[in-house]
Order: sequence, then structure tokens, then C-alpha cells
Amino acid sequence: MNSEHDVDVIVVGSGGGALTGAAVAARAGLRVAVLERTPLLGGTSAYSGGACWLPGTAVQQRAGLPDSTEGARTYLDAVLGEVEPDRRARLEAFLAHAPDLVAELETDPDLDFEWLPFPEYYDAPGRVPAGRSIQPTAITREDLRPEIAALVRPPVERDRAGQPGRRTLSGGQALIARLAMIVAREGGDLRVGHRVTGLVTQADRVVGVRFDGPDGPGELRARRGVLLAAGGFEGDAAARTARGVPGDVAWSMAPAAANTGDAITAAAALAAATDYTGQGWFCPGLAQPDGGGSFTLGFRSGIMVDQHGRRYGNESLPYDRFGRLMAAAPERVPSWFVFDAAEGGRLPGIAMPEGDPEAHLAAGTWVRADTIAGLAAATGLPAAELEEQVARYNGFCETGVDADFGRGSDEYDTFFTGGTGPNRALSPVLTPPFTAARFVLSDLGTKGGLVTDPEGRVLREDGTPIAGLYASSNTTASMFGAHYPGPGAPLGSAMVVASLAVRAMAVSAP
Repeated sequence: MNSEHDVDVIVVGSGGGALTGAAVAARAGLRVAVLERTPLLGGTSAYSGGACWLPGTAVQQRAGLPDSTEGARTYLDAVLGEVEPDRRARLEAFLAHAPDLVAELETDPDLDFEWLPFPEYYDAPGRVPAGRSIQPTAITREDLRPEIAALVRPPVERDRAGQPGRRTLSGGQALIARLAMIVAREGGDLRVGHRVTGLVTQADRVVGVRFDGPDGPGELRARRGVLLAAGGFEGDAAARTARGVPGDVAWSMAPAAANTGDAITAAAALAAATDYTGQGWFCPGLAQPDGGGSFTLGFRSGIMVDQHGRRYGNESLPYDRFGRLMAAAPERVPSWFVFDAAEGGRLPGIAMPEGDPEAHLAAGTWVRADTIAGLAAATGLPAAELEEQVARYNGFCETGVDADFGRGSDEYDTFFTGGTGPNRALSPVLTPPFTAARFVLSDLGTKGGLVTDPEGRVLREDGTPIAGLYASSNTTASMFGAHYPGPGAPLGSAMVVASLAVRAMAVSAP
């Protein structure tokens, strides 16, 4: 077994939270090693749009937004309701540190942010019109170190197809590339293909990790601490079942062969406290011919029906909220999304990846017919019910009012739409042939895991911290509980907690 003892901070994982922690540590002069299980950097963060819900920063001020820390606090209070004191302390630490973190990162020549118009997910006091989320600016491969350009995970539709990334990296890829550039520039060690298998302790303090790497098993020691930011357990079917997380491994958006909860398991072996009540970051998933699911949002037309042929919600809801509707009743998984040929037979929504319509039709994940009754026969749905639901929806399109679920009544509902009727979110299903696409319950990751304090320290069941051990990202129990406040809430909270953890390590006794 190889053994090394010469870093200050070990970061397990390479998503947005992990690399933020690594970048902050490296900029502070600490020796950093990043251990990533897969051959590529970025995890699910690289698949994301790169939105970061980081309230009250100079970026929103430059854009002239009515955003502030106090406004974000008002919004969270309205969305989350009353929360227990420990979680309240974590939320307050997040709100207080978000502006400082962004200010610090923007002093770096390799990273800057811009406002990203994207409505927040709840109509609640403190909401900012068009949203308060920010994102890193795009970057081209020519502007990256070659070794970094080669390691950034491609966008999901290309990664799943085994294709390389694009010349211009935007969104989550830009975030990962820019943070990795900082780590490498400051002398940090980025190691892919290193799966952490356990934690090394000495006198009740975590002093390193055990791993399986390209050269076999080994140990790496850290003088200051270990930050676990390696995603959740969405890739472990048994863990999902045991912890009551709906959905399926095959439908998750996590990269293949990743996110099986290794970091959570390693900490739990040291009696770390866990909380799985938040379950996951959910979304409707367009079923794929290979059995997978695709993150889907922004429906422009069509209706979602359950296995009884009935609508059960506002299809234009934010994806996590609609995903939770899907999970609320067994007859909703799978569902069928019914649409017409107004967009040339393509899905009137955003699916990443969508897949080829002909491949869907050949596999049966999509079915097509010249009539709604024929569509019902092809899907096994009750014809009378499906015809009534489509006709009722089309009536709503004429009046502009969805009397059943209020589709189009919120700014989020109309953000992706372009309808020309009295309600932009209500475009009718009229033009044959008609298509029904099979939908499953997908997720962007689980959100239950290790319990931490406001500084990101991992706690035991009695509330005492495990010395030398910190956690962030989906490796932890989310501070937002079962809610998803707005675009980039997973990334923003992960980045802030990782930064707070590294700051705590920097002042700890080695």
C-alpha cells in the first residue's frame, strides 16, 4: 500500500462544491489534493446549467436586481417555513457567507460571474423577478490548460454518447473548468480514478483517506482536514430503497458508475450522524430507449397524464415540484406526456438529452397515432378519459385559464413558452399525428447524508464534531430540507459550505 503524508487538505469529489473548496484552499496557500473516483472532473455539476443560487452579491448589484441578503432570508423563510435551530444556523451561515465567497472568487483572474435570468421556484415574499441566480462566464478550450480541458466532463448528451465536449464550455462545465484551473495554477493535485474507500483516523481525529487508485490501494494524509463532497448515493439501488428515496438508479442524472455514497459510508463508519428526510432533487425524466431518464423542463404544450389517463398537476411547475407530484402516487410513474405535431413531432420541451424521435418510436418509449383514441390504444390508457382530458385542456387554451391546475399563472410557467393564445403557457393539442412520450421520475441526485454544523464540520449523533472531517454538497443533508428554492440552490449551497469548511481548516491546529 502506497502512503503519502504531504498535503494540508484532501477534497473527495470534483463537483462544484468540491472544487470551490479546493480552489479556496489553494488560494490560501494550503496544499490540496482532489480525489475523484471517475476518469473525469465535474460529476453531475458538469451536466448542470451552472446556475448558482448565491444571494446578495455584487453580481446581482451590477445587474440592477432588487436582491439582498435580507430579501433572500425573507424568501427562504416563506418557502421553508419554520425550521429547527440547527438548520437555521446553517442557513444563516450560508446567507452571510455567499456574498463574501463570490467577492473572493471574482478577484481571481480565472473566474467571474454574470446574472442568469431564470425565475425562482416559488411565488413567495422576497422573490426576485426573473431570479437572482448567477453563473460563471463561458470559456473556450483554448483558454484552458490542456490537461484541464481534457479532464472536464462533457455535457450530458455528449457524455452519454461517448463524445468529447464542445469547444466552448458554458454553464456547469465553465464552473468546473474555471475552478480546476485555479486549483492547478496554485499547485493543487487533481487526481482522477481515485475511489476513496475509507477514512484514516488518529487519536479520534480524521487525518487522511484510504483509496483505490490506478496504481492500487493507498493512503493519503492531510494535516488540516478532509472535505467530503462526492455527491450522494443516487447510484446505489439498495441505499435508495433502504432510505426511502423514490425513483431508480437508471433514471438518475448522475454520471454512470458514480455517486454510490462511498463518502457517506466512510463517515458513517465513524458514527457520523445522518439525515435522509430531504430525499432528492427530483425532475420528470423523459424515458430513454436504453432504460435511462433525461432531465426535462420547460414544456411549451401538451399534457402529462397518469396511468388512468388523467392530468394531475401543472406541467409548467419547476421540475423538482413536478417531480414530487409524480412521486406522490404510484400510478404516476410512469406517466405519459401527450403532444401534437405542431413542432414537427419533436418534444415541445427541453430534455437533456432528448434522443432521436425515431429511436423512441422504435423502442416504444414514444408512441404515435392519428387520433387521441388511437394514442390511448397504443399506450393502454383509457380512451374516453384521455380524449376528455385533451379536450378539456384545449378548452383552457381557448379561455387562457387552466381551471384545474393554474398553468400559466406564475412567471416560471411562461419563462420557456412561446404560445400565441391568451395564456402563453397553454398551447393546444390539435395537430395530428399525436405522440405520447413515456416519463419516469428522475433526479439530479439525492439530498440526504451527513449532518454538519454551520462550518461544514461532520457531527456525531450527540452533536459533537468529528475532528478533521468536513462535508458539503450532496454528501450532506441539505439545509433546504425537502424544498428546492431556486435555480442553482444545490450548487450555491455546496460552494458556500465547502468554502466555510476550508476556512475552518485553515485556522485549525495541524
